[in-house]
Amino acid sequence: MTQHIGGTQNTQPSTTQPTTRPTDPLFQVHRLNDDGMKNAQKIAEAFDLLLTNLRLLCTDGRELQIVKTKLEEACFFAKKAMASTKANQQAA
Repeated sequence: MTQHIGGTQNTQPSTTQPTTRPTDPLFQVHRLNDDGMKNAQKIAEAFDLLLTNLRLLCTDGRELQIVKTKLEEACFFAKKAMASTKANQQAA
């Protein structure tokens, strides 16, 4: 036990595992089938090509670093959107 303001708190990690899937689709895990994996690769390649072209047009600096961060974020959400499509998911 560790002392905290207002009392003590157990610092032992919880050993209970969730027994059900999240009810909100926002937090669900999607396992991709072969088509989904191919589509994820296509998305990654499209963002890589865009970044390659931008590097030819932009000087390296703070702004380009922000562009890279935003592209990484956009790529993540593109893959998430693709993974949410039933046609790209493994059968349960």
